[in-house]
Amino acid sequence: MKHEQADPEALKEKFWRALADSPFLFLQRNDDPSTAVPMSPQLDKDANSSIWFFTHTKSAFAKLGAVTATYEGKGHDMFARFNGTLVKETSQERYDQFWNNFVEAWYDEGKNDPDILFLRMDLGTAEIWDGDIGLLNTAKMALGMYVEPEAEKQHVKETTL
Repeated sequence: MKHEQADPEALKEKFWRALADSPFLFLQRNDDPSTAVPMSPQLDKDANSSIWFFTHTKSAFAKLGAVTATYEGKGHDMFARFNGTLVKETSQERYDQFWNNFVEAWYDEGKNDPDILFLRMDLGTAEIWDGDIGLLNTAKMALGMYVEPEAEKQHVKETTL
């Protein structure tokens, strides 16, 4: 039985808005799941193929390479898992663009702290779920009724961000 799937473009747009509204996610190195930690990505509305992170030079992410991020929106209204590659960002313009008081609070010496590592995550593929399945489907679940076809309409597999 073939299920109708969500509109990938609409769901991606909703994901980016949700991430901007609640900018915290879990990031982990693919080769070591124990590295999963909450991070605050820096977003640029005009750059939808990358996100940026400030971290410490001694963090597990300093090894760079393949990573996976998981995201849960406010109110459980959006879920996503996406992969990508961490590289060191060398653009001073980007660094200055994303520097703010919240970032500064993590570094003793402020913007020029030698322990700051500025990273870019070049995005790969994603799986996105829209958590807003509606009142009718919630009622169906409460009654133990089958909702998979309706749920598939809220889910996009292997889309590029």
